[in-house]
Amino acid sequence: MPNDEQERAQVVLALERFQEGYTRRDPARLDAFMDLFCDDADLEVIGTGAVAPGEGEWCLGPHAARRLVESDWEGWGDLEIDTDDAHIHILGDVAWLATTGTVTDAETEEQSIADSVERVRALLAAEMPVEETLLEIVRESTGTLVELRRGTVYVWPLRFTAVLVKREGRWRFHQMQFAFATAGLPDVRLPVEEGDEG
Repeated sequence: MPNDEQERAQVVLALERFQEGYTRRDPARLDAFMDLFCDDADLEVIGTGAVAPGEGEWCLGPHAARRLVESDWEGWGDLEIDTDDAHIHILGDVAWLATTGTVTDAETEEQSIADSVERVRALLAAEMPVEETLLEIVRESTGTLVELRRGTVYVWPLRFTAVLVKREGRWRFHQMQFAFATAGLPDVRLPVEEGDEG
């Protein structure tokens, strides 16, 4: 096997081990799982809810990345990454990849409605203008009812990209991003100040 094929096989192995960790979700193995990542401040893991670096699911450094993984294992749906057809490129000690996947979750109708009611309560408690609060409540309620008509098993398509670096003979994740496809308007919209409309 040529050297580049050997390197590609090692990158695929790292990706398969990543998938295995998300499949097993064993908290006792979390520290060992984090050994798949670089252990330095430049590590960057960007979750589906990320908007700005260092905030929420845009994790900078190993401790923030570990918290995201732990949260995923506790409460996210079942992640299934396509490890067989990942597009992998290698240049020296740097590899990058892109692939598809899904996140699958199931809830009862009662749980979906209860979760939506909790989000509405949070909106009512937030300090927003009254009209904006009402619009967000309508969006939340309508979205929940529309999704429930589609069933209680949710399968979301996912894009997964990553950069790995070879350190001490092993490929480790240096940056990764999980991204959901958006068929409609994005979930987050930044406010525009008056006069900045262009």
